[in-house]
Amino acid sequence: MKFVNKLLEAARRNRSLLCVGLDPDPQKLPVKDVFEFNKAIIDATSDLVCAYKPNLAFYEALGIRGLQALKKTIAYIPADIPIIGDAKRGDIGNTASAYAKSLFGYFKFDAVTVNPYLGYDSIEPFLQYKDKGVFVLCRTSNHSAADFQDLMDNSGMRFYQSVAIRAREWNKENNIGLIVGATYPGELKEIRKMCPDMVLLMPGIGAQGGDLELSVKYGVDASSEKAVIVAARQVLYASQGPDYAQAARKAAKDLRDRINQFRGL
Repeated sequence: MKFVNKLLEAARRNRSLLCVGLDPDPQKLPVKDVFEFNKAIIDATSDLVCAYKPNLAFYEALGIRGLQALKKTIAYIPADIPIIGDAKRGDIGNTASAYAKSLFGYFKFDAVTVNPYLGYDSIEPFLQYKDKGVFVLCRTSNHSAADFQDLMDNSGMRFYQSVAIRAREWNKENNIGLIVGATYPGELKEIRKMCPDMVLLMPGIGAQGGDLELSVKYGVDASSEKAVIVAARQVLYASQGPDYAQAARKAAKDLRDRINQFRGL
């Protein structure tokens, strides 16, 4: 099944545009075992989400045991829920091919995040996996995003706008999406107009201060779909006590329901 179809099916089945980021921080975990923590979060939220998004940095930082926990987590997530590997890879062609083989072949992610700075040949190896999704960094959620993304070329086009246009042109197999931070609602509105049919992955809700209502309003497509709204810390660490799974479920359900309210559902 193509990634977009799998995502839409999960979103419709669970009436959800919420993606939970599985980003285990050892300083905040209420239990020591990363996989056991992830397992409890998944058990508590799998009927409330359209996707899960593990960020590889949190697992790589733990060494081999972290990567083993990641592999077990991917295997545990229900098969009908897409998994986005947040890796932000971007390198020359032969290296990009190895990254793609790792993320899609070994870890079995349904989609990954990539960095377009090196241009098309750094992304093309990922696109060869036509059933997989490839999310391209476009307008990121961090405070320093403007350092490069707002730079303007001779035609008056900003860098993030060029990324959106190129990604739209590369999207021959309908497997490219864009990463657009919820912290920049004006740019989000603009990018959705530029790319009306592409999936937008939107981090920045919660701890980064993104506006949920505007993210929904400007991020969804004409059918009120194809938006993936990411929450990590506010769900994972809703409680650091023994009730952490129940608290995570409540936080996820509240978010899911608020998103649906803004969708008019």
